[in-house]
Amino acid sequence: MITKTLLRALDGKALWVLAALLLIAIAVPASNLALPSGHPLRVPDHFVPLLGKYLTYAMLALALDLVWGFCGILSLGHGAFFALGGYAMGMYLMRQIGDRGVYAHPILPDFMVFLNWKELPWFWYGFDMFWFSAVMVVVAPGLLAFVFGWFAFRSRVTGVYLSIITQAMTYALMLAFFRNDMGFGGNNGLTDFKDILGAPIQAGTTRAALFAASAVALGLCFLVCSAIVNSKLGKVLVAVRDAESRTRFLGYRVERYKLFAFTASAMMAGLAGALYVPQVGIINPGEFAPANSIEIVIWTAVGGRGTLVGPIIGAVLVNAGKSWFTGLFPEFWLFALGGLFVAVTLFLPRGIVGTLADAWHAMKARHRPASLEEGSPRPPKGSARMDPSPAE
Repeated sequence: MITKTLLRALDGKALWVLAALLLIAIAVPASNLALPSGHPLRVPDHFVPLLGKYLTYAMLALALDLVWGFCGILSLGHGAFFALGGYAMGMYLMRQIGDRGVYAHPILPDFMVFLNWKELPWFWYGFDMFWFSAVMVVVAPGLLAFVFGWFAFRSRVTGVYLSIITQAMTYALMLAFFRNDMGFGGNNGLTDFKDILGAPIQAGTTRAALFAASAVALGLCFLVCSAIVNSKLGKVLVAVRDAESRTRFLGYRVERYKLFAFTASAMMAGLAGALYVPQVGIINPGEFAPANSIEIVIWTAVGGRGTLVGPIIGAVLVNAGKSWFTGLFPEFWLFALGGLFVAVTLFLPRGIVGTLADAWHAMKARHRPASLEEGSPRPPKGSARMDPSPAE
């Protein structure tokens, strides 16, 4: 059953997106490693982790699109799931430093030694093993989303009220992680990483591998989302989005469907955060900031929510524009971002991909009557009409 669902997802759009992402996952690292420095086709070393960061943002926007675009849940707290996945990976990277830190303590990270911690907190146990950290990358945000969604959806909190409490959740986590006694580095967060899986994290080969992993992970997440939305489950999610009360009246346990989508989306956001941290080199409580979650909504809206491809394009375009704009006019970026969101809302309510898709369907519809009139046989004289009258 699962295999059939996945094969059904490999149609048209999904196949092209997967092929493009796999090509990118191969081409960029290959050009970076095989071509000599200065070659026009070689991607600069400093540019590879920046592109990898864009891909993790695209994965985060895709995760939001699953719940907002197809289930109608406008979450303003997805930055919290992204940050939790990042902290889980950051804890693993901190444990890998060992006695190479400033204070040369074999077990305690530098910030714990500085704050006079005597022993490692219990919630840091196991993060010296990659497999455990990889599990916690998706379990921690998934568990938070499950518990939060269990209470919120069973209480039938919807609309703007749900958006507000998701933002309150991420703001509360930000305040908690800023505290030094939480054991997560306080304001400075986790940084100064040395290696991952035994490989130097600043090496060109490691950066290329992390970029390739980000592209492959984005492709797999796109495949999973496509399989969900093209299945019967996806049809129910769309029904919940468009008419929740009517769907509940038909006998569907709406809260279960919403809880599944919300939890799956949070786990994908956590995976994106885990791939983000080793490429950026730091994770701090600023990732929990409510403004970050609002930016994710803007990426999704710009690309086109409910399209899967649109959020990927929106995340890459907006963040590439941010890198360029902040280099020239850093103090005006927030104004530009707000103006972009207003412009998209007014002139492109379906986003880039949604607007292009509507234009394409409209063009096909204009040409369809002529082709049908030329190719279809005329009904015999005296035959009954096949189209119902307005009275019918």
